[in-house]
Amino acid sequence: MNWKWITPKLLIITGIIIFAALMRIVPHYPNFTPVAALALFGGAHLGKRWLAFLLPLTALFVSDLFLGFHNFMIPVYFSFALVVLLGRLMRNNIRIPFVIGGSLSGSLLFFLITNAAVWISTPYYPNTFQGLMTSYTMAIPFFHTALLGDLFYNALFFGGFYFVKQWVPSIKLA
Repeated sequence: MNWKWITPKLLIITGIIIFAALMRIVPHYPNFTPVAALALFGGAHLGKRWLAFLLPLTALFVSDLFLGFHNFMIPVYFSFALVVLLGRLMRNNIRIPFVIGGSLSGSLLFFLITNAAVWISTPYYPNTFQGLMTSYTMAIPFFHTALLGDLFYNALFFGGFYFVKQWVPSIKLA
């Protein structure tokens, strides 16, 4: 079997993804998690498309084994798969404005998709446009902390990986 695709770069990225999954499990400020940053970073830095989806989504699933499963897993995982795609789009042009834009876009995608799922599948809000807007309005406080978490963890992951690449020249070549 050919194992040449396992490089120091892949091992470091995988370590960052495992760290992010662990950060979901340990006590943290509500909604201040690395989940979307995990997906964006994995999409941007994992060269093989199947790894870009597999590692972040598997890390989410494994952490959900500890946190518990819920009725909204499909929209949650779908939104994170879309964030992986955002990362794939910026793969060849990873710069600060694109990381910030990816963070904002990923947070907004997650917010719109998951709160629409709550609106559609629960009795909390009427199935009207006003009900959808109420669902979004009620979720705004959660969006603020999630957005701050996404920005923080994206800065940590993308910035940390950038500095590691400066110190470990073999990673630049991978």
